[in-house]
Amino acid sequence: MLSFFFAFLSLLLIIPAFSMLTLTLASLKTKAHQLSPKLGQRDISLVVIVPAHNESTHLTPTLQSIRNQMGPKDRLLVVADNCTDDTAEVARTFGAETIERFNDALRGKGFALAFGVDHLRSSPPDVVAIVDADCLLSENALQLLSAECHTSGHPVQMLYLMTTTGPHSALRFRVVEFAMLMKNKVRPLGSFAIGGACHLMGSGMALPWKLIASSNLATGHITEDMKLGIELTLQGTPPRFLSSARIDSQFLENSAVIKGQKSRWEHGHMAVMGEELPQLLWQALKQRKAAPMVLAMDLMIPPIAFYLMLLSAVQLLSCTGAWFFDALKPMAWVTASGFAALSLSVLVGWWFFGRHLLSMRELLTTPLYAIWKLPIYIAYFMKKRSGWKRTDRH
Repeated sequence: MLSFFFAFLSLLLIIPAFSMLTLTLASLKTKAHQLSPKLGQRDISLVVIVPAHNESTHLTPTLQSIRNQMGPKDRLLVVADNCTDDTAEVARTFGAETIERFNDALRGKGFALAFGVDHLRSSPPDVVAIVDADCLLSENALQLLSAECHTSGHPVQMLYLMTTTGPHSALRFRVVEFAMLMKNKVRPLGSFAIGGACHLMGSGMALPWKLIASSNLATGHITEDMKLGIELTLQGTPPRFLSSARIDSQFLENSAVIKGQKSRWEHGHMAVMGEELPQLLWQALKQRKAAPMVLAMDLMIPPIAFYLMLLSAVQLLSCTGAWFFDALKPMAWVTASGFAALSLSVLVGWWFFGRHLLSMRELLTTPLYAIWKLPIYIAYFMKKRSGWKRTDRH
């Protein structure tokens, strides 16, 4: 009976590993499930909202990237949110429609987006796209995004990656880039192939007006985008993944800045996991629909460095205990299978998507990256959790 209990606990522990392996293997079916919206003369109206907090130094390239792809009915709206620099002036000089918001109590991207949407209510567009103030678009990205969103009536998320300066960047920065590649490309490809859904990522996403106009955007949640995508999925309109369009931002090669970014993202992910995962799983079973199930599969995968440390600790304890107690032997074997599944998913993702970032030898050193991130997880469990904060790009 005791051995069954320990085996059951270890089975719960390895579910995220097999979820990740399932999504990674499914990502290899890209061509069969890739969206191909038709390009042509746009007859829909699009507004691109750019929320910006003290982004005057980096705003102009983003606005130019957007302006180059706008159609005759399109509008570019910059929401200068709680700015203490000349962000609004830069946006107006560029020719963008610009509104300013000041509220020290209600801070965060969600409030800025809600302010922008309220501004549009008197003359609503067909589609609203959201682009962060430090991002650049691939060719035809806006046209592909708006066409798919308008045709499907669903939210659409394009491929959103953050990159370093190239293959000569320090290893720790390329490891971060590979981790984001796995999270923002490989896993969404898999979830869309299986269940026709992906998580929203905050930038490079579009929603039909009727959906965004009725959504609760004004939250201070650190990952308001992920929560919004889950809410829309439970309402029957899961986000679709448009991998043929891409939006890029660049990591600053500064360890302190990257650690701050990772802290916010990973604290937010773990917070949403605790808040939304039970409901997603329940609704997936209740509705018998694949979309909430694949989002739950993706959401239940903890930050990989944290998960690797957790698996390692349990594996060490179970293997040591198995020498003395037979009841722990099944737990040791089950945990080992989780290690194998996690390792295989990373290897497959690297082979098909990430070999330009890391060599095999470098890939084998990535578990050491978990040590660098240990303070992030200690802070989370000590309740010192990250809130909304602008990344320092200077």
